[in-house]
Amino acid sequence: MTLTQPDDARLFRSLHTASAPLALANAWDVASARVIEAAGASAIATTSAGVAWSLGYPDGDVLTRQRTLEVLGRIVAAVGVPVTADIEGGYGTDAAGIAETVTGVLAAGAAGVNIEDGTRRPEDLASRLAAARRTADRAGADLFLNARVDTFLLGLGDQATRLRETLARARLYVDAGADGIFVPGVTDPVTIAALAGGISVPLNVMAGPGSPAVAELGGLGVARVSLGSGVAQVAHAAARRTARELFGAGAYDSLAEGMSFPELDALFSAPR
Repeated sequence: MTLTQPDDARLFRSLHTASAPLALANAWDVASARVIEAAGASAIATTSAGVAWSLGYPDGDVLTRQRTLEVLGRIVAAVGVPVTADIEGGYGTDAAGIAETVTGVLAAGAAGVNIEDGTRRPEDLASRLAAARRTADRAGADLFLNARVDTFLLGLGDQATRLRETLARARLYVDAGADGIFVPGVTDPVTIAALAGGISVPLNVMAGPGSPAVAELGGLGVARVSLGSGVAQVAHAAARRTARELFGAGAYDSLAEGMSFPELDALFSAPR
């Protein structure tokens, strides 16, 4: 049974703990969401890049609000765990635009959103976060606002400068209404521990090859670990590998690595 949004929101918020970090394998459509849920996910996060690619767009605020919300609604309806939506910069240029996006996210039944600063001024994201928080509060919704700080992802300055700037932005975003801070692009344990110690809300990092394991990240103070577009990249790499094998050697051996047809089809046999 799909939970109501208030139940989803309370559950989703409670999952953010360093003692057992929330692990998120990001989905981009109903099929990936159902597969991830069946693998044991306690929540589903979307990846804006994966959604954009699946619809024929590049990543980076190119996808429209409407298309994003359509995919989000289908995913929320298809799974029985809380869903948090990657809404890039918020799909709006002012408070009214952000409010419209958040209203759509709430209507879709999502429990949280991820909003990024990217190359924007920190004050711009703070304004967007404040607009998102006002919108959720007016709707009586406990929406989890995760603010993404891209200082490390974009390589702004040296390591010490990035740390100082990230902590400063985190304070600004928390004051504006953020419930969590997402810092992708950082893998060094010492830096991660410093971030966790200096940020007053749950810390989210993006993991990949070479990153500490989830339990180790929890020991450093991380409460949420996500894979970003990584799962979509692996899925598309599998499609490329299989196609190259077919068009090159005329072989099909890589198909043996796929999920069985009955197992995959069964994920969609019973209505949710």
